[in-house]
Amino acid sequence: MGGQDKLGAILRSHLFQLQGIDGAALIEFAVALPLLVVLAIGIFDFGGAFNLKQELNNAAREGARFGASQPTNDILNTGTPPTIDAVRYLVASYLQGMRVNDCGLSTMPAPGGISGPMTWTYSTTGTCARALVLTITHPCISPSCPAIAGATNVYMPDTYVQISYPYQWHFNNVIQLLVPGANYAISNITTDATAANMN
Repeated sequence: MGGQDKLGAILRSHLFQLQGIDGAALIEFAVALPLLVVLAIGIFDFGGAFNLKQELNNAAREGARFGASQPTNDILNTGTPPTIDAVRYLVASYLQGMRVNDCGLSTMPAPGGISGPMTWTYSTTGTCARALVLTITHPCISPSCPAIAGATNVYMPDTYVQISYPYQWHFNNVIQLLVPGANYAISNITTDATAANMN
C-alpha cells in the first residue's frame, strides 16, 4: 500500500502543477495538434494534386497536338494503328520526363482494337494502386467529339486525348484523427485536350 500512496502523492503534485497556466497551454496544444497536422498534410496533399493536374493537362495537350499532326490513313487497319500508339508513347514519355509515375503506360501492350468510334483505350495499373486510363479518339468528328459537345454545324476532324490518373491521398491517414471512418484513399484526376487535325 505504501507504493500506491507514494504514486498517488506524486500524481496529485503533478496535477496541482498542471492546474496553472502551463496546464492550460498543454491542454490547448493537445487539442490543436491534430488540427495542425491535418492542415499541414492537407496543404501538402492538395498542392501535390494541383501540380499533378497541371502535368496531366500538359501531357494531354501534347498528345492531342502530336496526334493532330499524324495522318489518318492507317486507322482502318486491324489492331492499333502506329499513329495512335505513337500518341501513347508521347504521353508516357512526357509523364516520365515530369517525374510522374506512368503506371506502366510505356511498357503495356497496345489494345487489340477500337474501343469506340475511332477510339482506342489504354488501361494499365503497372505500379499504381488503380488503373491509369488513356483514351485517344482520332479523328474525332465534331459535334460528336466529347470535348466539343453541344457545338452545332461544326464538322472539323480533331484529335481528342483524355487521361484519367489515380491519385493517392496522404491526407487519408490524418483525417481519420478528426473524422473516424473518413476515406480519401484514392481518387481519379481526369483531364482532356482537343487539337484540330492538320491533315
